[in-house]
Amino acid sequence: MINQRAMNKLFAQVVAPVARPAADRPLTHVFVRDLVLDAMIGAYDHERDKPQRVRVNLDLKVELRPGPPTDNLADVVSYDTMIASVREIVNAGHVNLVETLAERIADRCLIDRRVKIATVRVEKLDVFPEAASIGVEIERKQV
Repeated sequence: MINQRAMNKLFAQVVAPVARPAADRPLTHVFVRDLVLDAMIGAYDHERDKPQRVRVNLDLKVELRPGPPTDNLADVVSYDTMIASVREIVNAGHVNLVETLAERIADRCLIDRRVKIATVRVEKLDVFPEAASIGVEIERKQV
């Protein structure tokens, strides 16, 4: 004889929605492309006297909250906030290396725990006349 109550309980467990583990949740890409700023950057003496143009690109892989999407700014990683952070870091003072600038930007992006992977590209634009840019791209992950 089948116990109907036990069957109903088992059925409810089988069809109940299960939260996916974080590793299986889809990631949303939030990006900033070709943000050009003046930066005090460079390891050589002639680079310390005046700002140089740098181009910054961000690609943030973001895990949004589970459930249906909302139309609420608080539920997303804001590119406005990311751009403001990049400006603040660039304006904080001289750095020698594009690698250092990229690391500082990636660290700031990863403060938001929803950002799982931050890819940051920093390019100096006016270093060599025969090259459009020189620079570095790094990828850092949430620990």
